[in-house]
Amino acid sequence: MAPLNLLTDIEGVAVGHATDLALGSGVTAIIFDEPAIASGSVLGGAPGGRDTALLDPSMTVQSVDAFVLSGGSAFGLDAAGGVQAGLRQIGRGFEVSTAKVPIVPQAILMDLLNGGNKDWGLHSPYRDMGYDAFTAAGKGAFALGTVGAGTGATTATFKGGIGSASAATSSGHTIGALLAVNAMGSATIGNGPHFWAAPFEKNGEFGGLGQPQHFTDNDTAMRIKGVKLKATTIGVIVTDAVLTKAQAHRLSIMAHDGLARAVLPAHLPGDGDTMFSAATGQKPLADMAAFAELCHLATLVTARAVARGVYEATALPVLNAQAAWRDKFTG
Repeated sequence: MAPLNLLTDIEGVAVGHATDLALGSGVTAIIFDEPAIASGSVLGGAPGGRDTALLDPSMTVQSVDAFVLSGGSAFGLDAAGGVQAGLRQIGRGFEVSTAKVPIVPQAILMDLLNGGNKDWGLHSPYRDMGYDAFTAAGKGAFALGTVGAGTGATTATFKGGIGSASAATSSGHTIGALLAVNAMGSATIGNGPHFWAAPFEKNGEFGGLGQPQHFTDNDTAMRIKGVKLKATTIGVIVTDAVLTKAQAHRLSIMAHDGLARAVLPAHLPGDGDTMFSAATGQKPLADMAAFAELCHLATLVTARAVARGVYEATALPVLNAQAAWRDKFTG
């Protein structure tokens, strides 16, 4: 199958969304056919997550069954329970004697103030949405923009959303990223249509506009949602290479480099920027140079995925919703 420029270009990876436009929020599940060596890192100052401590390279559990990205701030942490329920139904999980416990780390983003109807009653809808995202997960093409965990995402300048991109190394390994772009900063330059990630763009995937001819002080001025608001860009970087948990951790750090090249500013005190990483272990690495190239591409695909998330987004159908990039720069 020809590459789709999506996370699902890695064999054995499925992606599913649950989207509620009225709620202005959603859930995205990344499911692995087999447990994948996994790690992650948090560089934002206001993170929210579930089972993220086990991803530290020093911790015992080496692999995960799935990752979950969700809106809803801390309420959204229920979503992993729904994905766990689906995995338990099919017999997946870390074996503890006669029990199996699906390992499902999760990260959440803040989308409670985007105008959607958050009056959900006693219990949040996120556990059910997590299960729905699990059952919707499939191989091949999946939607980008205002879907799943990116449904209610915003940035300092335009509507955010789900973005994804992939690349291949010279030795034939594939690496892909999927991000829910809800940055406190801006993915675009100044007041114009250009993206900070423009130097890394492939095949016009986010408009093919390149960079401005000249940069001004206004272009690099700080644009943020507001110092009292919370944001967070969360995502996943996956490769088909054979990696150790420590190498997977390094890959997540390189992905944060990509986030910092696509959003200005990134990793603010009000961001909870989190990148999960995983290796499906289908193709051994020849040497350290091959791993270095994989790290390099982790930065690039993450930056590209951020720009695609903003480029593909559409405004929520609610009063005073943040405008999308397409509302201003396409006919």
